[in-house]
Amino acid sequence: MGSIALGRYIPLDSVVHKMDPRAKIMAMLIVLIAVFFPSGWIGYAVLFAAASLMILLSKLSVGFIWRAMRPMLIMLVFLLVINALVVHTGPVLFSIGSFSVYLDAVLQTLYIAVRLLLMIMITTCLTATTKPLDMTLGIEDLLKPFEKIHVPAHEIAMLISIALRFIPDLIDETQRIMKAQESRGVDLQEGKLKEKIQAILSLIVPLFVSAFQRAEDLANAMEARGYMPGEPRTRYKVLKMAGRDYILLACALITAVGIGVLAWAV
Repeated sequence: MGSIALGRYIPLDSVVHKMDPRAKIMAMLIVLIAVFFPSGWIGYAVLFAAASLMILLSKLSVGFIWRAMRPMLIMLVFLLVINALVVHTGPVLFSIGSFSVYLDAVLQTLYIAVRLLLMIMITTCLTATTKPLDMTLGIEDLLKPFEKIHVPAHEIAMLISIALRFIPDLIDETQRIMKAQESRGVDLQEGKLKEKIQAILSLIVPLFVSAFQRAEDLANAMEARGYMPGEPRTRYKVLKMAGRDYILLACALITAVGIGVLAWAV
């Protein structure tokens, strides 16, 4: 669990790290919308190439991206089983007794897997190349126009930033508790169903206690520093868009429009 990469910032010297967080967030949203266009395998190949190019420019390793995608494997197996039970169209691939697996079930699972793969690649590239503070500032600036209809832009940005920041901490805490429980003789891998449930409870309870303790410590620290939600605040760092940021947005828009045209043609 400690190898999970989602939410971790990787300090590297790349052109993507130096980009404005607002440009990266908007580009991510644009490309994520394009992921859901029914553009077929050609469209998915284009999106995969675009995401791979961003990862290459970010100087992120393939192993890091793989660690971010690995937790999804169990979900994909579960989706394949569900689709195999529900979808009964297309040619039969193979049969086990009276149970048959159809081609459309496998294709539908592959479509979902590719979309999840692209979403994880894009979001991991964003979180790995953007500092939590810059993420907060970027989200707050993007939500500024909604303050006219009384949307708390700063508070929403702060919540999102804290959630992303604490994902790695909670994962590390879970690993620490697992090692502590195993040293006390708790077997989290073997045993009957009842024993596994008891082992999971012995993990969940201290994890919740630790999470609430971290939340209380963070609240006390913010209160001690004079943080007041809803009050006007000044900034030490002011975000400014550069030429590379506009190029990123233009490339994201061109990619999304191209995927949309391809989906319409299909």
